Amino acid sequence: MSDLCSSAAGVYRGRAAVAMTRRKAAETGEDDDQSEKKFRKCEKSGCPATYPVCFASASERCARNGYTSRWYHLSCGEHFCNECFDHYYRSHKDGYETFSSWKRVWTSNGKSEPSLKAFMADQQLPYWVQCTKADCRKWRQLSKETQLTAALASSYRCGMKLNSVKVRTRHSPSRRGACADPSRVCAFVLQIEGCDACSQPEDVHKHMFLVLLCCEMSDHVCECSSLIGQVVSSLNDDVVVDQRVLGVADSWWHSMLILPPLFKDSPASPFLSAYYPDCVGMSPSAAPGNQRPEQRRAAPPHIPGLSSYFQPFYQPNECGKALCVRPDMMELDELYEFPEFSRDPTMYLALRNLVLAAWHRDCKEVLTPQKCAPHVIVRGLVRIRCVQELERVLYFMTRKGLINTGALQIKWPLLPESQHNKVLVIGAGAAGLAAARQLQNFGMQEGGRVTDPALDKRMDFHFNAVLDAVSDWRKDKSQSQDAPLGEKIQEVYKTFLQESGLHFTELEEKVLHFHLSNLEYACGSTLDQVSARSWDHNECFAQFSGDHTLFTDGYSSVLHNLAQGLDIRLNTAVLVTVPLALLQKNVISFTPPLPERKLKAIHSLGAGVIEKVALQFPTRFWEGKIQGADYFGHVPPCPEKRGLFSVFYDMRPQGEECVLMTVITGEALALVRDLQDTQVVDLCMSVLRELFQEQDVPDPVKYFVTHWSKDSWSQMSYSFVKTGGSGEAYDIIAEDLQGKLFFAGEATNRHFPQTVTGAYLSGVREASKIAAL
Repeated sequence: MSDLCSSAAGVYRGRAAVAMTRRKAAETGEDDDQSEKKFRKCEKSGCPATYPVCFASASERCARNGYTSRWYHLSCGEHFCNECFDHYYRSHKDGYETFSSWKRVWTSNGKSEPSLKAFMADQQLPYWVQCTKADCRKWRQLSKETQLTAALASSYRCGMKLNSVKVRTRHSPSRRGACADPSRVCAFVLQIEGCDACSQPEDVHKHMFLVLLCCEMSDHVCECSSLIGQVVSSLNDDVVVDQRVLGVADSWWHSMLILPPLFKDSPASPFLSAYYPDCVGMSPSAAPGNQRPEQRRAAPPHIPGLSSYFQPFYQPNECGKALCVRPDMMELDELYEFPEFSRDPTMYLALRNLVLAAWHRDCKEVLTPQKCAPHVIVRGLVRIRCVQELERVLYFMTRKGLINTGALQIKWPLLPESQHNKVLVIGAGAAGLAAARQLQNFGMQEGGRVTDPALDKRMDFHFNAVLDAVSDWRKDKSQSQDAPLGEKIQEVYKTFLQESGLHFTELEEKVLHFHLSNLEYACGSTLDQVSARSWDHNECFAQFSGDHTLFTDGYSSVLHNLAQGLDIRLNTAVLVTVPLALLQKNVISFTPPLPERKLKAIHSLGAGVIEKVALQFPTRFWEGKIQGADYFGHVPPCPEKRGLFSVFYDMRPQGEECVLMTVITGEALALVRDLQDTQVVDLCMSVLRELFQEQDVPDPVKYFVTHWSKDSWSQMSYSFVKTGGSGEAYDIIAEDLQGKLFFAGEATNRHFPQTVTGAYLSGVREASKIAAL
């Protein structure tokens, strides 16, 4: 038997040498005219296929690996012959109706041309699947009839019996024995008795050749089976590996792809039903429903179990939303990272959209390439390339902070070891903890009367009209022409009263001051310090959509999870996340000193201050009067007190605890600065008892008063743009210094300043920059 094995291997190598000689002769023009008629090279410039093989085998006259008048190129390694082209394209052929039916579906859902090449790529190419055995990982070509699913891709092992494989073969007249039956040959192709399936050749064509070769050399099934196993194990590794699979990894392979990959059954499909599938990397033949995409735009996508606000993609014709991407377009940083997809971004969009959708479906578990790869459903060798590129895309999205972010508890680093950096994080607020976690993971009412809704609506209109007038004033103003926001509001308000002849009642004036107190709450400062030109500078950027949400347990519930298990120490980089006030007061010394440009930006922003008071009561005494609202307002008795307890928030509207929280802003801060906590609580209780004077308001059982302005490690609440400043200061403060010193915090986030969200995202941003060093 060993002699037979050696003989078979020798014959294989001998025939392979003959084939190589014939190929070299064809390439050097030494072949004769008869050879030119017998074989035809692929006409695609740059394609190395001298002897293409037709993957379709649709026509009875299929050229297979012989001569055809024209080869149609889909990729380097995948061609179909002119006979199979005619089989589907010519109206009198049997395959024409199949092509026509597909074409109708394609044109009804997609925008790209329904060409025959697109049909072949979408319907006729065989799927490739990778063995999930850790020590194998070979790629196997499935039969054309076998449909790949995510479940099959997740569990596939070499040797799995799927569909029957029909082998067309010519047997030697002298060797028509027990193995001459093609159905028996098929059994050996799928699984060889006594031979580990994972050791079988990756190239199915070489594999079948070995089977037929052994059948010619043996008269008995058992002898043939044993011989095949020995031949396979005796071949060198370069024979076992499919050269087509090896070629896919080459950089030039993607450029030789005729059509971009369009995924089927992608996790992104439910999110993107309003888009043309082929514009976002998905196949129009797999699009659900009978409606055109433009007809599905009337209603936003609904994914069971997922909040309608938790969406990773812009919808067509939708205004900007924070942390969303255009599913049909690469962003600038993506083009910079993946320049090879700039000409045709389809493959990148298909992979990126799949990754984002998979993360948004389950953001509590780490997303890995192994979890995403089974969902890459596309025919042909291009699936291998997509799975290879998937890791790069996923690592980029992780580094960018769009996936695998938050208080995840991980067991292994999320980025390759080459991207590990050590860093000292100074500051343990939302920005510092977000960066540290990410880096570690990478390695209205008054006197008890409800105000008239019409009055409230009218004063809200006048208040916004005043702000609109300020916006009109600033359109042609330079930074040097800036003025305090409070001054411009008063100026516009007086002009309006003079020109309109209107006179507001005392109550209407108080309601207007209520709105002004909310503006001071938003800015974190009295309005005489805030820039009229840039007070709302971030409004030009996409903001978060959906309702406002209250963390009833406070942000500490998030921050404690972020801080769990962190140990970031000094090595090569330093990340500063301390509040703006500490930078302004030089609490931290820098050697060498910070650049003048950065210092100027730091001092062009203001360190805003607000304070909060939380009160816990034995009963929810306010519930009956406010009729289910989550908060209620207090109209100030005079302008000087407009920031004193202007709004009360129900911290546990559906919980057992009865807790109200209120704020102190603007000039009212001076009224309580030197008071004890009990005195502040007494002032707050007097306001509540005035609001609910028709009932008995109990004393609080617990209370808490913040002192952010006196806290030595914060000395502020959040930033604002001072008069004469601009929003550009946020970007300047965020600039790193020579790739060694980095800055994060809400005062470095131009898009989302003054928020914990902005601070958190700035930490994620800097972690991404450090990981990319």
